[in-house]
Amino acid sequence: MAILGVDVGGTFTDAVLIEAGRIATAKVPTSGRQEESVLAAARAVGARDLERFTHGTTVATNALLERKGARTAFVATAGFEHLLHLRRQARAHLYRLCDDHPAPLVPLERCVGVDERIGPDGVLRALDLESLPVVDAEAVAVCLLFSFRDPSHERIVADELRRRLPGARVVASHEIAPEFREYERASTTAIDAYLGPVLAGYLEALAERCAEAGLPEPLVMRSSGGVATVAEAAAHPAFALLSGPAAGVVGAAMTARSAGVENAISFDMGGTSTDVALIGGGVAERSAQRDVAGYPVRLPSVDLHTVGAGGGSIVWVDDGGALRVGPESAGAEPGPACYGKGGTRPTVTDANLVLDRLPEELAGGLRLDRAAAERALGEIDPAAVAAVVNAELLRALRVVSVERGHDPRELALVAFGGAGPLHACELAEELEIGTVLVPAAAGVLSALGLAASDERRDRVRSYLVPLAEAGELPAEGEADLRYAGQSFELTVPLGGDLSESFHRAHEERYGYADHGRMVELVAVRTAEVRAGPRLEPSRSARQEVAGPAVLELDGSTCWLPRGWVGVRDGDTWRLTRT
Repeated sequence: MAILGVDVGGTFTDAVLIEAGRIATAKVPTSGRQEESVLAAARAVGARDLERFTHGTTVATNALLERKGARTAFVATAGFEHLLHLRRQARAHLYRLCDDHPAPLVPLERCVGVDERIGPDGVLRALDLESLPVVDAEAVAVCLLFSFRDPSHERIVADELRRRLPGARVVASHEIAPEFREYERASTTAIDAYLGPVLAGYLEALAERCAEAGLPEPLVMRSSGGVATVAEAAAHPAFALLSGPAAGVVGAAMTARSAGVENAISFDMGGTSTDVALIGGGVAERSAQRDVAGYPVRLPSVDLHTVGAGGGSIVWVDDGGALRVGPESAGAEPGPACYGKGGTRPTVTDANLVLDRLPEELAGGLRLDRAAAERALGEIDPAAVAAVVNAELLRALRVVSVERGHDPRELALVAFGGAGPLHACELAEELEIGTVLVPAAAGVLSALGLAASDERRDRVRSYLVPLAEAGELPAEGEADLRYAGQSFELTVPLGGDLSESFHRAHEERYGYADHGRMVELVAVRTAEVRAGPRLEPSRSARQEVAGPAVLELDGSTCWLPRGWVGVRDGDTWRLTRT
């Protein structure tokens, strides 16, 4: 069976083709139109007669970051029209009183109310459709009070809007995020409506181009780490906001399992940013909510933490004379100065080249210009650049480990991406991590994770009742639990003694547990999963290398410092301190 995975990144688009037990890879520069990059990567890897094609995209993420979505309206219960603008009371930045939140995606003049009211126990005020104002928009988000308990009014309003605006995209909150917390539900619904025309247009264009090229319609990676059909992805784009990074964590978990490691940190450093995530029990940890571009998204996603530091990140000196790295990136064009494409500003990649941590020629035949890197750096010490970027990466790694009650010394570090293996050993030394796993296909691991991903469809049901009164629960899935009166909940696996599981999780996270306090069930999360293809490990000859050494990998480079030894057995390099 021939399987193709294509991951679109900010700098490069990666492709992995698995056929008859062999793996072929390719990297092409990411163009302005992502469908062109996808087709170029498929051609570069020689894809044909495919049984399965999976794709990770940044179209939805970019549209949200750049605020290039549809002209959107927001419909709420009368009196709650300002919900997107009121937000929560938390400041945008704890210690910067003048920092503003990002402007809401829907301006006040397009936020309207409809006369109705549902409470926690039923209808309080009948719906008056005549009170629904005329709206002029390309997309409409509908979020009425307590629709997660009773969506009847919301359904009627959404149907009426679809009748009035047949060409517009209408999204009701109970269709995408049927959970309590009004602002988060409204934000998620508004984002989904805002991104709908953009992602749907892209996926339609991609499906059309794939058909012309003789490729099957792709499956699209979702933020939760599973793939879904083009129609499902286009129906609710908010599910695909972390499409590409999620695939990398799936690939990292696969690497850890194949190496016999249960608990690890996924460390994906590309050209523009770095994504880190915790892997527990051989699977990526997920969260029910995360912020994207400053907006809360209440949907299941791989629990990623992202920082704006990558191989292409620009090195600069601030007004106080301090050396800084990122978040601005050189991108694919012109790229780092050493790429010889006209770039003149120094980057992390230029520093690594001057430090002799990169070969003279990268994957794809790109020859690096050391003299151009030295000119760009000028008087900047390349070792200082490496130290600064490592400090930024260490903070990210601590967020998903130490700050969540996990001892890094008990974890392995799975390093991949174009730049991840260059920094992995130094980061592991700082965190006292004894083992670093680097897949042989480190530069294209996200695409490999796409190729092997499960199909996954997540569902959530709200409860908000004492756990003892919840009744029979599903055998598999996760439960959101909290002590009665708490504002936030913890997620634990279903099965066994849920109350005791919650007490243990609470003690691990916060340092204490109150066994005498009532536990409340907030929501139950389940997933319909269809297993992806199983990849057979290769039987590569055993290799052993002692540092200092440069290991040239598929689409990436690994720097092995003095005092480290690397052993390859199969598809993975295991790096340890001597």
